[in-house]
Parts: sequence; C-alpha cells; structure tokens
Amino acid sequence: MKKRILILTASFGEGHNSAARGVRDGLARVAPTAEVELRDLFGEAYGSLNEFVRKAYLALINRWPQSWGYVYRWLERKKDFDKSFRRFSRLKEHFATLLDRFRPDVIVSTFPPFPYLLHQISGPSPDCKNVVVITDSITVNSIWYRCAADYFLVPNEQSAAVLRAGGIAPEKIKIFGFPVSPKFADLMQDRLSPPSNHRRVLYVVNPPTIKASELVRRLVELDIHLTVTAGRADALRSAIKEAAGHRTIGKAGGATVQEAIAAGCPMIINHVVSGQEEGNARLIVETNSGVIAQSPKEVVTQVQRAFANGAKQWREWAANISRLSRPRASLEIAEFLLSI
Repeated sequence: MKKRILILTASFGEGHNSAARGVRDGLARVAPTAEVELRDLFGEAYGSLNEFVRKAYLALINRWPQSWGYVYRWLERKKDFDKSFRRFSRLKEHFATLLDRFRPDVIVSTFPPFPYLLHQISGPSPDCKNVVVITDSITVNSIWYRCAADYFLVPNEQSAAVLRAGGIAPEKIKIFGFPVSPKFADLMQDRLSPPSNHRRVLYVVNPPTIKASELVRRLVELDIHLTVTAGRADALRSAIKEAAGHRTIGKAGGATVQEAIAAGCPMIINHVVSGQEEGNARLIVETNSGVIAQSPKEVVTQVQRAFANGAKQWREWAANISRLSRPRASLEIAEFLLSI
C-alpha cells in the first residue's frame, strides 16, 4: 500500500515554502512511489485576499523589520491559538474537502496554523499522523508547539531546548536539521575546502533597498570574487549591475541561513527581522559561524577580517558551521515519515 503524505505550507516568508519543497523532494528520492501532495491552502482558499495580506507582510518585514517584533511578541503571549483560528471557516471547508479526497496517512505542516485547523476539523484523534516541521531557530514562537501534534521536527538542538522548556515531551521532538533540497547532500558529499586564495563572496540582496547598490560598490573594491543575487529586486537590478561591474546576478532563494548552514558556508548577516530571524542570527553568532554587520561599512570590514592572515577567521567560522551542517536532513525526514 502506497503511503499518502500531505505537505502544507504558506507563502508568508519563503522559509516555509523552502522547507515544504525540501520534504517533498526528499520523499521523491527515498520513496518515489509514495503519493505526495504539497499545498498552500491559504492561497487556494483566499486567492487575491491572501496575496494582498502576503505582500503587506513582506513589505512590513522589509521596510520596518523592527515592527514585526511587536506582532511576534504578541503572538508569543497568546494562550488560546485554537480560538483565533476558528474564524477561518472557508479555509477549514477547503481543508476538509482535501482530507476527504486525499485521505493522508501523514500530514506535514511547515506553517503553524495547520495543526490547529486539523484539530478543529478532525478532533483530537485524526486518522493520520500530524507532524510539524519548525523552520525557526532559538526564537521559536509558541504558536509552533502549543498545538496537538504527534511529532515536532526541529533544525537543531537549540530549538529542541526551547520546545522541551515549553513542556513538549522529549520523545515527540526529533532533530533532523532544516529540510534543504537533497541537492545539498549531493554537493557536500565530495566537497573539498577551497584554498585560502579563493576569496569567494555571495551577497544575497535582502531587503532590496538603496543600501544594496552602495554595499556592492564597496565590495567590488576588495580582492574577492563577488556574486550578487538580486531576487525580485527589479527596481534595483540595473543599479546593482552597474555597481557590480556586470558580475553575475541571479535569483535569491529562501531559508538563506539554513541553506548556508547546510552548505557549510559562514555568514555575514546584514539584515535581521525582529522575531524569528533574531534566532537565526543568534545561532550564527553564538556558534561563531559568522557575524552580524548592519551597515555597508561594517560588512566590508568583516569581509576583510575574514580573509586576513591567510583567511584565519574564515577557516574558524567554516569549521564551526560545518558542525551544524546537516545536508541530508530532507532525506532523513523522508525516511522518518515513512516509518510512522
């Protein structure tokens, strides 16, 4: 009998989608005959309204990143999330129809509301396993784990400690790493450390502000091989290209910190959204796998420091971040889902 696995995500921050795709792709490698569906039920149920709210959320965290911290802390203080989600009647009807049609053996949620909605639809004992994939580190909001779920999959020990402190039974917590694409496992398998004279820097433009082109201009003056990813920053694309001297411009992917960890690549973080991103930044700093540098001048200083003295600082960061790296996470998660 084929296993049926339903993966639920939402486009409020690309990390949720990235994790969902990683789980799906891991399952495709490990169990190609399994029936797998990946769905964004918020987008499907609310259409243009969901798109409006999504864009408003992205504008808030890009333009006023500190403001999201107030919302995040308000959510952390809430006790009855279940009550808050009772008003999503259209979403629950859409969800219930999907459950009746697909009849999943396992539901994997990479966005917090879905376990609460499942409980309201199916009661305390649904006919499937309920698995939550937590995409945040250290600053894990309680909305992730105050739900009824069979298992919580976390990216690292630091996040597991938060759940244990929040009263979650240790046997329900599984540490697999963030489910990045299985391609990371392929790339890391035979990877050799580059020589110290290969000073390669990837600048992921996020958020797309005028400071991006200023930072690119400063970076190209250094003795490094610079690659810039501009994502959807169409308004800044020509200015960035001019500043970069027409170096490579590509698309920026989501879950940047977790993908950098999987790749064993140290980070210089120059933008932190209050709330969940604070934990990601703390993970990098507290494990000495990189630094936070808020201004273009400070970023340049940290790049110079990283490659000084035969790249001593970079080598130290690289050794530390490699200890966090779990590029096989999506494959191990897939194997776990098939076992329950």
